[in-house]
Amino acid sequence: MTIVATVQRRTAILIAALTAAAAVFVPLAATTSGRVAHIDPALLGLHGRVKVIVQTTDVPQSEAAVRHAGGAVTQDLSIAGGFAATLPSTAIPSIARTEAVRAISLDGPVHVLGSPDPSKLRSVYQKSVNADRTWSSGYTGSGVTVALVDTGIANVADLAGRVKTVTTDALGFQTAPCMNFSGESNCNDSYGHGTFIAGIIAGSGASSGGAYTGIAPSAKLVSVKIAGADGSADVSKVLAAIQWVVSYKDTYGIKVLNLSLGTDSAQTYQTDPFDYAVERAWQAGIAVVVSAGNLGPNPQTISKPADDPFVITVGAVDDKGTQGVGDDELPNFSSRGPTAADGLTKPDVAAPGAHIASLRAPGSAVDTNFPTYIDANYRRGSGTSMSAGVVSGAAALLLQAHPTWSPDRIKFALMSTARNVASNDANDVGSGEIDVYGALNAPSGLANQGVTPGNGMGSLDLSRGSVQTQLDDPTGTVLSGMQTAQLLTFSNLLYVTTPWTSLTWPVSQFAGSGWYGSGWYGSGWYGSGWYGSGWYGQPGGSGWYGSGWYGSGWYGVWDAS
Repeated sequence: MTIVATVQRRTAILIAALTAAAAVFVPLAATTSGRVAHIDPALLGLHGRVKVIVQTTDVPQSEAAVRHAGGAVTQDLSIAGGFAATLPSTAIPSIARTEAVRAISLDGPVHVLGSPDPSKLRSVYQKSVNADRTWSSGYTGSGVTVALVDTGIANVADLAGRVKTVTTDALGFQTAPCMNFSGESNCNDSYGHGTFIAGIIAGSGASSGGAYTGIAPSAKLVSVKIAGADGSADVSKVLAAIQWVVSYKDTYGIKVLNLSLGTDSAQTYQTDPFDYAVERAWQAGIAVVVSAGNLGPNPQTISKPADDPFVITVGAVDDKGTQGVGDDELPNFSSRGPTAADGLTKPDVAAPGAHIASLRAPGSAVDTNFPTYIDANYRRGSGTSMSAGVVSGAAALLLQAHPTWSPDRIKFALMSTARNVASNDANDVGSGEIDVYGALNAPSGLANQGVTPGNGMGSLDLSRGSVQTQLDDPTGTVLSGMQTAQLLTFSNLLYVTTPWTSLTWPVSQFAGSGWYGSGWYGSGWYGSGWYGSGWYGQPGGSGWYGSGWYGSGWYGVWDAS
């Protein structure tokens, strides 16, 4: 895969002159209607059949053009004004000149990767955040569902009865243990990350006699699988997953959404489309919990969409294997605020994220690549994605105790009762380490009052962040954005950033639900900034399609035992 930015040109004749080194999006071919078609330059060097996203103002006309050129339509994307398709690479210029076509983009992957940590410490995160005291009060997450957008969930004893079966076709006849956007034929976790996070949120501890219990052991999970054995996911799958969660939140009782991915974008949240997406989930009544990122220890390293003021952004602390907070330390990997674009104080709270014991996915890529375990059922991992799992579980406990609490109320409760820990700088740990037991009886109040929501009218080209990173190695190697993959290491952490380039919206899943039929489709999301400007990109600008999306992957390091 080549990491590129989008390129625009005004005439189809000049398309062939574009090279893989292009770093700006250039207009392609103005149609007679005045619209401008765009081609992702990542498509220009490809041969054979390619996977693309076609944006269009006339779906039937454009689908007919694709079929006439020997292509096949693979998925409707009407909420984004287009469809997914496979077609011969030689047909791309002619499709781009179809009057209704606005853009043609490559559907590219983002990879995930973990690495070993030789530490022998083991977190006591359940006690560190006083989840055990909350259980003693009768709250274990019963009746609350957490949506986990991740690599799937393995069929293991500690999650038996925790994962809800979902309907996977438009008629409601086919059911499965996950909503599957990954391209794999099953809901298993062939990579190993999703199972680990699921165990932190809702593991029962069945295989350990309760020693390795998740934060909310009676909560239910909805697995939204977006990646397979190689840990890669097209951006289309990530955003379709978020849309599915919002659309079916009432069907499955979803109250919490866990996200452990992000970019290093410095675009203001006020116009950024990715921030706008998580805000829409928040406004739909879902508490969105997001990893702060693993780009620390420098300031202004909060990832997007963790930079959004509405969501609950979680940094990591190391509890050093003790319940008290007095010896807790701030891991170097945990990202720090303020946010790069808006100068907002982030993260909001901190939670244990180092040397966390949780579930293995036997036979997964993580298990195969890092075969050092606690035992047959558990291993350790570190990263802010683990911290996010802790806070998602805590939110489930609060929602059992207070079913009517809004996301703003939950955020306020967690922040107002958090304890000073590891640092006196709010841009390191926010309000401090969460105390879920204390949050049960938090004073009245709501977070986010007076905060201006985003409008999604910005550029997704800018949302993807930088096209180069610097390695934490002796020579300070700089990796350019044109390399196949960008590897960033610090401490014992290793992850990959690669392009996210397109979007898939399975309309049969969403039409007629709240997402399509009301505010999401009918007002701000579709009718104004999202559809009309920033989503597609201004002429001469960059926009979502064809620009590439640089994800910073799944935050985690797989600790050796």
